[in-house]
Amino acid sequence: MAHEEHVQSKVKKLLREESIQLWVPPYTTEDKKAGPQAMKELAERYAVQLSFDVTEVAHALEAIRAQAVKRGQGNSTYRDTGVATLELHLPQAFRQELKKNYVETKLQITTEELINKIAENYGVPYMKLILSGKQLVPGKTLEQQNVKHNSKIMVLEVNETEKKKMAVEEEKQRSQTESLKRTKKAFQILSERDGSVDPETTPFLEIADQKGNPITIPEVERRALILAMGLHEKGRALMKRKQYEAALNHLLQADEQFSKCGSQLLNSVDNYAVLQLDVAWCYRTLKSLECLTDAKQRLQTAETCFLKCYGERRERLLQIKGSTGREEVLFLRLYLLQGLVAYTEGNDQATERLLKKAEDLYGQLCLDTGKMMELMALGFTEQEARLGLRACHGNLNEAATHISQRREEKEKLRREEREKRRRRVESINTLREMGYSKKDAAKALHRTQGDLDKAFLLLLDSFQPVEAANNNRGSEDSSDLDRRDMIEQLVSLGFERGASEAALRFSGGNIQVASQLLAHHEGNLPPDILSPSPPSSLSEEPSTSSESTGYVSPGEDQMEVDLVNEVLDDIPKHEEDYLDLTLEEESEAMAQLKSYLDRGHRSQD
Repeated sequence: MAHEEHVQSKVKKLLREESIQLWVPPYTTEDKKAGPQAMKELAERYAVQLSFDVTEVAHALEAIRAQAVKRGQGNSTYRDTGVATLELHLPQAFRQELKKNYVETKLQITTEELINKIAENYGVPYMKLILSGKQLVPGKTLEQQNVKHNSKIMVLEVNETEKKKMAVEEEKQRSQTESLKRTKKAFQILSERDGSVDPETTPFLEIADQKGNPITIPEVERRALILAMGLHEKGRALMKRKQYEAALNHLLQADEQFSKCGSQLLNSVDNYAVLQLDVAWCYRTLKSLECLTDAKQRLQTAETCFLKCYGERRERLLQIKGSTGREEVLFLRLYLLQGLVAYTEGNDQATERLLKKAEDLYGQLCLDTGKMMELMALGFTEQEARLGLRACHGNLNEAATHISQRREEKEKLRREEREKRRRRVESINTLREMGYSKKDAAKALHRTQGDLDKAFLLLLDSFQPVEAANNNRGSEDSSDLDRRDMIEQLVSLGFERGASEAALRFSGGNIQVASQLLAHHEGNLPPDILSPSPPSSLSEEPSTSSESTGYVSPGEDQMEVDLVNEVLDDIPKHEEDYLDLTLEEESEAMAQLKSYLDRGHRSQD
């Protein structure tokens, strides 16, 4: 398919240079058919100029002429009736050789109605529709989703067409849709966790830099970024399983979430660039190079972002990570995809230049099998060995040292994380002993970045302990004191009797909390404490903790746990997993691109 696009690009260039309009006589007759003699002469002349086979040129000319005639007829129809013509880019199994595929429709119909039209006309059983890299969603009209007359729509077959029974196909489609929903729900749960969950047992995702150190960003962006990165990781997991249609669906959803993050954030991390590269790679694998404009824009975005994140000569990588070799696999894919786009645009010179850059990188990135085996014999994993050798440009001893250092750094981060969790558990328990719920204590610590004193002041200023007085009467703080004795003890400390009574009432009979409350307000309690009021909580949102006023059934809790565990299984254990490419697919892509160029050279001889 890429070769046909390549020939058409060359022919279009000549047509533009000579200002030839194929949709008018003598190239098109009054009944809109091809003018045989004029088209034959033009094909023969262009075949000589381009050094292509005359049959190939004739096919290209007819495809261009038919498309132009169709577009002209469609423009007239759209002006008169409002019926738009949409150009379809169908899965390969449903394409008509060297012909464009169209559907005529009003733009007020829904996505589902368009899907039914396409299924009826072309026999595609189950599909998703993509416009400029974004999926058309059910329930909305085409007009609402910016579909216009002459828009190009990519038809993405949801399931592999293998003539299976309808029930099996429907189940597979439902499964893919459900998988996407479950992935989004699970990462929404993780993105919304704010530290109020059990720090010992429940995952709480943080955004980290390229060395694994947590970074702080606004909460709204943090949630969108976690969801985007989660969908991206699921998409990458599906790519590894060669499930490219499902992968592309997840990647496009991730792209939507990334768009909610600020441009400054997107330009400072390479995740967004890698996503653009993965989307374009899926286009290539699905043979959907008709999405040429979208792929080209995504690759340009990826290159710009890589250069900002890594530096023109990878100097920022060297400063941050101490090495630069691993990330070159991303540039290998980038050059290959850019070369394929250049070829389909008819730019042979750019294609050859980009292929040469890709081949040079491939030569640098291919590893010595013997060195891989030696590192693995030392106890390193295959992934560690591959990444280590590339980071050290093939030097065995440096790679072994590098891998060991990375292990030590990761172990240090794990120790720091365990220590942070331990301190947090201790702080939560301290606040619970003062009468606050586990959930409120955890929320306060999260908001104060783990500062126990600030968390306590936050709780004192804004919130009430949730334990009832009767429950605290038996605690260690008050088991040997009756209410009168506690009041007298507070008065003896210099606090007024009325304030002491109000503080004890507010704290539910907990003298420790009451004394701290009085000390914090220097004995002058605010009116809302002096007057009894119902308890408040840290959040106005419905609680998901059984310790709070809201109630969630055990079944619902378990469902969330299952969802989270399901997606966490797809998150790679190694932070550089996205750089660990065996280069098998890249080798195939290089061979394919080289064969296209060789074919063009042979036709010119």
